Amino acid sequence: MRSVLWTTQAVDSLTEKLQKQGFTVSNYTVYYLLREEGYSLKPNKKNIEGIPHEDRNAQFEHINAMCTLFKENRNPIISIDCKKKEQIGNFKNNGKEWTKKGKENETQVNAYDFRSLAEGLAAPYGIYDVLHKRGFVNVGIDHDTASFAVESIRRWWKDEGKAIYRNATGILITADGGGSNGVRNRLFKKELQSFVNEIRIPITLCHFPRAMSKWNVIEHQLFSFISINWRAKPLTSLAVILELISHTTTKSGLTVTAMADTNKYQTGIKVSKKEFEELNIQRDAFHGEWNYTIAPQVM
Repeated sequence: MRSVLWTTQAVDSLTEKLQKQGFTVSNYTVYYLLREEGYSLKPNKKNIEGIPHEDRNAQFEHINAMCTLFKENRNPIISIDCKKKEQIGNFKNNGKEWTKKGKENETQVNAYDFRSLAEGLAAPYGIYDVLHKRGFVNVGIDHDTASFAVESIRRWWKDEGKAIYRNATGILITADGGGSNGVRNRLFKKELQSFVNEIRIPITLCHFPRAMSKWNVIEHQLFSFISINWRAKPLTSLAVILELISHTTTKSGLTVTAMADTNKYQTGIKVSKKEFEELNIQRDAFHGEWNYTIAPQVM
């Protein structure tokens, strides 16, 4: 039997097909028979990220060792990433919330999620302080570029990091291998170099290997709780988004600061080979493309 003939059918469709074959059966009977046989309705599960790198575990061990080292020296460890972009407007937001019975208490949203109906897009770029369980989200309304990523880190440092880590001698960043903060993104490294020159503190980066982005701590210690907190709430304006993010807390002590970023970020900026070679990047002996330190340039 081909699975597509049956597994994609609703209970009433299965009942109708069985009745056409001469069986006397109701929807309820089919439903309970399916349950007795161990069947249940299940959604797709996002689990397949691709083929992992052969040194995946070794990189995890390296990241863990670096985190231990920075923790012992009381230096900041931050996890960074950009959350999924959200349309700003009266659109459906997944999830359910408790409301009193009655149509007048229902939240009414647009029937369609067309981009043309949105007031804009919000790009929440997050920085999660691992040692203090603090989240910082820079919510942009333009492109998610390398410049935007580094500006988000800069804002975190100026607003929170500098005060918390007054005696910092280094900053450790864990990040995905792609996107605006990717391994091959020259502009990201160039912008980080400018930031390092400003604060005169070296920044060490450890990127997760391909197909391992969901292991980044920010995903399950910050972004997941933001999604839970704003479930079923339409993101009608930038102010609403900031309010919902900043009120995200957990029993384990998570606190979150949200900030609006109305800057425009140019796309398509190229960094030449000569410019890139001038950066003060010190590659680690183990997978230097994943693990490296950007030190201040001599002024």
